[in-house]
Amino acid sequence: MKLRFTPIMALFGFAFLYGPIVSLVIFSFNESRLVTVWGGWSTKWYGELFANEQIIDAALLSLKIAAISASMATVLGTMMAMVLVRFKRVRGKGLMGGMVTGPLVMPDVIIGLSLLLLFVAMQALFGWPAGRGFTTILIAHITFGMAFVTVVVQSRLSDMDDSIEESALDLGASPTRVFFDITLPMITPALISGWLLAFTLSLDDLVISSFVSGPGATTLPMVIFSKVRLGVSPDINALASLIVLVVSVGIIISALLMRKKP
Repeated sequence: MKLRFTPIMALFGFAFLYGPIVSLVIFSFNESRLVTVWGGWSTKWYGELFANEQIIDAALLSLKIAAISASMATVLGTMMAMVLVRFKRVRGKGLMGGMVTGPLVMPDVIIGLSLLLLFVAMQALFGWPAGRGFTTILIAHITFGMAFVTVVVQSRLSDMDDSIEESALDLGASPTRVFFDITLPMITPALISGWLLAFTLSLDDLVISSFVSGPGATTLPMVIFSKVRLGVSPDINALASLIVLVVSVGIIISALLMRKKP
C-alpha cells in the first residue's frame, strides 16, 4: 500500500505545481481575447507581444538592472564573505554577520520602505540621487542581492581546506597571487551560483522595485502586475510562456552538461 501511495501523492504534487503552467502555455495560443474562452489555435498574441514597446522596454530594463546588480553583488558579497571567514579577529564581526543575514529574513516591504526613506533623505541632504529611477532600483537590488551572494560564498569558503593557501604562502606567494591562483578558482562554482541567484531575484523582484522606482523606470514585473490587475490579457500569457521556455532550455542544458562530467 505504501508503494502505491507514494507515487500517487507525487503525481498529485507535480500536477498541482505544473498544471497551471501547462494551462498558461496552452492559453497563450488562444485565438480569443478572453482568456477564459477558447477560440481556437493562434500565434497572433506572440506577434502583439513583440510589437508592445512597453513590455519590450521593461524587459530590457529588467535584464540590464539584473545583470549589473548581480555582478556588483557578487563582487561585494565575495569581499564580505572573505572578511567573515578568513579574518578571524575583526572587530564587529558578529554584527557584520547579522547585518548580512538581515535582508534574508526581513520582509520585502520593510526593505523597500527603508530604502525609499533613505533615498528621500539623501536627495534632501545631498541632492543625489535626483529622483527615483534606474539608479535607485540598481542600488536596492545590489543591497539585497549582496546578502544572498555572501551566504553562498561564505559556505564554500568555510568548507575549503586552508592548508592549500597556507602552503602557497609558505612557498613565497603573495596573498594577492594566492587569491587569484588558488582561492578564486576553487570558489568559482559558488560565485556562479551566487550570481545566478542574485540575477534571478533581481529579475523577479516586484515589491522593493515598486518602492524605489519612479515614473521613468518600470521593470517587467511591475508592468505585468499592472496589467494583471485589470485582467489577464493573452499577450501576458505569451510572455510567461516565453519565460518558461527560456528557463526550461537553461535547465536542460545544465543537466546535459552535468551528465557529461566524469
